Amino acid sequence: MSDFHHRARGGLSKSEFEAVLRQVGDERYHSRHPFHHRMIGGGLSKAEMQAWALNRYCYQAVIPRKDAMILAHAEDPAFRAVWRKRIEDHDGEDGWSGGIARWLHLATSLGLDAETVKSERLALPATRFAVGAYLSFCTNRTLLEAVASSLTEMFSPTIIGERVPAMLARYDYITEDTLAYFSRRPEQASRDADFALAYVLAHADTPECQQQAIDALVFKCDILWAMLDALQHAYGASGSIPPGAFRPEWSL
Repeated sequence: MSDFHHRARGGLSKSEFEAVLRQVGDERYHSRHPFHHRMIGGGLSKAEMQAWALNRYCYQAVIPRKDAMILAHAEDPAFRAVWRKRIEDHDGEDGWSGGIARWLHLATSLGLDAETVKSERLALPATRFAVGAYLSFCTNRTLLEAVASSLTEMFSPTIIGERVPAMLARYDYITEDTLAYFSRRPEQASRDADFALAYVLAHADTPECQQQAIDALVFKCDILWAMLDALQHAYGASGSIPPGAFRPEWSL
């Protein structure tokens, strides 16, 4: 894999800059992770699938919070008008009619208890640390860096396109209703990614800013990768589940 740390040295044209951002996804997005490949290959146990849904809920739940932090940095009302749609997508009009609620439905369809999932108390420590790091990044870094970190959405339609048909074909307990969360995400992600990419290309106008944007996207890919690393370590062959985390034998 490439070292992206000094890729913007000397400055990049917009087309070169975009090509580097897309290369980050090609090389570092979690569609390359062994856990994902086991998932789409039919190799996950139901317990692993439950653990994935329970832990991923922590990430889904933090998305509108990190987007609210991005809004707090934004002085341009036109930017805020577009970006706040992301919060509406995940929270819905009443807080429980958007993407988070649909992810919770996915988790409960796999046999998990809704209140336990929402509490996040059985999530892996590494999951909570990763999600907290992402929220902190979007809170404390520049608006450009926070927006650039969201560019993983450029790659999410591809992973959803791999995941959904494979899960329906290879796991008899998963139905289209189970995966209702994913029905809207490719369109939403493409819309959001187009806006974020245009913003980053327009505002990363120095080599230093370009490098900050590249590093932010690498960081976000690392967050998603680390979450799957933790699942693989805890629930894969090694079975090294940390104290207090979800255990398959527990009745939820």
